[in-house]
Amino acid sequence: MNHRRYQWSCALLLLALSWSGQARAELVFTPSWQVPTYAQVRGEVLAWLEPGMRDPILARQLREIWPATPLRKPNSGQLVPWLAESFALIDSRARQLVEYCNRLDAVFPLPDTQWLADPTLPPMGRDNLRLYYAHWLLQQTCYDEVLEELEGIAPEQVADPATLFFCRMVAYHQLVRPEESRVALARLLEQEEILPARYLQLARLIGRDLAGLEDESLDHISRRMNDVRRRLELGRAGDQVRMAERGVLQSLDKLIKKIEQQQQQAAAAAVGGSAQSTRPMKDSHPAGLKAPGRVDSRDIGHQTGWGDLSPKQRQQAMQQIGREFPAYYREMIEQYFRELASEGEQKP
Repeated sequence: MNHRRYQWSCALLLLALSWSGQARAELVFTPSWQVPTYAQVRGEVLAWLEPGMRDPILARQLREIWPATPLRKPNSGQLVPWLAESFALIDSRARQLVEYCNRLDAVFPLPDTQWLADPTLPPMGRDNLRLYYAHWLLQQTCYDEVLEELEGIAPEQVADPATLFFCRMVAYHQLVRPEESRVALARLLEQEEILPARYLQLARLIGRDLAGLEDESLDHISRRMNDVRRRLELGRAGDQVRMAERGVLQSLDKLIKKIEQQQQQAAAAAVGGSAQSTRPMKDSHPAGLKAPGRVDSRDIGHQTGWGDLSPKQRQQAMQQIGREFPAYYREMIEQYFRELASEGEQKP
C-alpha cells in the first residue's frame, strides 16, 4: 500500500513539474529575428573588404563610414545605407545604383538590377543593397518591384530586418494582398519595442485597416481600382494591369447582381404580402388562367457583365449602390467606368 502511494506521489510530482515547464515556455516569447549590433556589422564589413584594404584610399573611406567608435550610437536603419555605400566603393554597378537612388528626380524606366541575382556576389553586399533599393522603390510606389527585390531574403541576411518586414507589409497592403500583409505585420511586431516610431505607427494603422477589410466588398474593390490607377500612372499597361481590370469588373458585376437580387426579393416579398388573400376558393378545382400564357422571346445574349446592362438598369444599380454605400465609392466607380469608356473610344 505504501509502495503504491509512493508511485502515485511521484507521478503527480512529475505531472506538476511538466505542466509548470510548459506554462513557463508559453509565457516566454522569443522573437524569430534579431537586430545585429554595430560592432557585429562593422566586423563583417571589414572582413569582407579586407583584400581591398591594401588600397590606402579605400581603407580611409571605409574607416570614415565605419569608425571604431562612432560619435553616437547608430540605429539599425542607418546600417543598410552604410553597407550600400561600402559596396559602391568596390563595384561600379553598385555605385551607379546608389547614385540613382540618391537623385532628387527619379528617371524611368527603372535601372536593370538583374545582376544582383548573381550568386557569386558577396551575400552581405548583395542582399543589403537589394534591401536598400527596395526601400527606395517603396517611396516611388513601385510595389511589385519591391516584392521582386526582396524575394528570398531572410531576416538574418540583412542588417535591418525591421525594414525588410516593413517594406513587405506596406507593399502587400497597397497591392491589396491582405493575408501576406498580415504575415509581414506580425513578424514586424515581434520586436515592437525597438521599432522606429514611424514603423510602429504605420503598422498599427495597417493592422486596424486590415481587421475591417472583407473580400469582394466595395471597399476591397475600390482599393483594387486604386491599384490599377497607380499602375497606369506609372506607365504600366501590360497583361498584369489588364488582368487586374478584368478582376475589378467581375467583382463589380457580382456586387451589382447581388444588389439586383436583393431588390427583386424585396419587391416579390412586398407584392406577395399585399396580394395574399385570407379567403379560400369556393370550389376545390384548379383556378383558370385569365392570360393567354404567351411570352415574347428576347435575345439576351450569351454573356453577362456590367457592359450588357441597359442604361436604365445601370442607373438603377448605381442608385442602389449610392443608397447603401458612401458617396465616395459611387463617385469612384462612376469615374472608373468613364475612364474605361474613354479608353474604348480611343481604340481603333
